[in-house]
Amino acid sequence: MATIHELGKLTESKFLNMYNAKGSNSKGHHTDYYFASRASSIDTLKLKTHENKPDGVAIYSLYGEKHDRVVLIRQYRYPLDGYIYEFPAGLCEAGEDFHTAATRELHEETGLTFKPIDAGYALEAPRFTSIGLTDESVATVYGYAEGEISDKYMEKAEEIEVVLADKDEIRRILKEENVALICAYQLMHFLVDEEPFGFLKKI
Repeated sequence: MATIHELGKLTESKFLNMYNAKGSNSKGHHTDYYFASRASSIDTLKLKTHENKPDGVAIYSLYGEKHDRVVLIRQYRYPLDGYIYEFPAGLCEAGEDFHTAATRELHEETGLTFKPIDAGYALEAPRFTSIGLTDESVATVYGYAEGEISDKYMEKAEEIEVVLADKDEIRRILKEENVALICAYQLMHFLVDEEPFGFLKKI
């Protein structure tokens, strides 16, 4: 197993910071490894605490009386200098339960009211988004959305269009658009499952 000999914090930012880990592995190879983290200090890095508390949430919500549409956002992202389709998502506040965070974030980004489902740990557990680059982990929350779309509660820094996508639009999006990975996989299931969220009963 590899060993970390030295850790350094390289930036001071509110939402994301760069860190450096110097270490060596069992083959004697020495590494100078850079990664990003939501942690505000070295002591709160996951490699220090060995706890996987979710940094954020992704919200997979169905809309409509027949639950035949998925709530998506089309958001401008600076690393792409373009738009990408994603689930509504956001960061958990300190001490905030991730179901509560999901309800808050969906309302802020879309204006909709969210009713989460308790899907169980296996389906909701925080998963790592891109472990080669960051220790960020995100919990997935499932549920149903209702109400009217509004940008009243959206942050000024966000450039978001809310999309209530049916199966035809989802097929188009998957073929033609940039789509976040976790969102793409779930949309593939939505297209082929006879019962929306049917898989929640099987795991």
